[in-house]
Amino acid sequence: MARLSEQPGFMGLGKYEVDLYYENIKQRIHNIQEKLKKKRKKRRLHRTSRAELGFPSISLAGYTNAGKSSLFNALAVEDVPVDTSLFTTLSTTTRMVDLFGKRALLTDTVGFIDRLPLTLIEAFHSTLEETIFSDLILLVLDVSESRGEVEKKLSCCLDTIRTIGATGIPLVVALNKIDLLSESEIQSKADVLEGMAADSVPISALYETDVDKLKQAIADHLKNYIEASFSVPITDESMSLLSWLFERAEVLHVTYKDESMNVVFEAIPWFADKVRGRVEKLEGTFNN
Repeated sequence: MARLSEQPGFMGLGKYEVDLYYENIKQRIHNIQEKLKKKRKKRRLHRTSRAELGFPSISLAGYTNAGKSSLFNALAVEDVPVDTSLFTTLSTTTRMVDLFGKRALLTDTVGFIDRLPLTLIEAFHSTLEETIFSDLILLVLDVSESRGEVEKKLSCCLDTIRTIGATGIPLVVALNKIDLLSESEIQSKADVLEGMAADSVPISALYETDVDKLKQAIADHLKNYIEASFSVPITDESMSLLSWLFERAEVLHVTYKDESMNVVFEAIPWFADKVRGRVEKLEGTFNN
């Protein structure tokens, strides 16, 4: 990029015009930073709202063009844009997905790229930080490329995950685009990557090959559901609680007896504790 003094017409500018130029640039930078702050605040509010639902969250991550959006469409039965250009997904999209009877929130995020400049990391921070707050990272890797390229991109993704502070979050790797490989090539790539990505599942997002196997691998990591039950007197408030619970957890049974109702549900532990608090306010009994 040419220096400011090398820009066409720059040498002909007087001191006053140069000062105006600098002030204009500073104001534009400030405006962009303010927009990023507002975007980040909005995303925080969205995360808080999603957390209120009580379902586990999954972040769909991966090197750009690995097929994340295609996999998102396959898992969520959606139609988000799919393209071969860089950064097709610049904002997040979240949908509910069904994992063999268990529901979870799946978020499609911006694609990683090797040696991403620090300025871009900051610009995409409000999108990338979705990964930090997830219960599981679903990392998509294009294994149709050469061995060296696949290893390089996987390393880049793992480095980016460390950079944004998401180390320690359970990771499942989808080895995507196996429709472009032979059976022996698929096995060879899986063997090579085993040391870097132990929990991996070969799939084709485009043709939905072995997507069910991937869903099972995800579900196996999200087994922290607990079953709980409670009894409350039947009132307008308790019926409102039941309606709220149906929207936010897996309600298994509801039985009515005399003036009370008994509810059995499954949820992640912290959400079950939240239900306990509401039940106790209604003078009901809670068991788990």
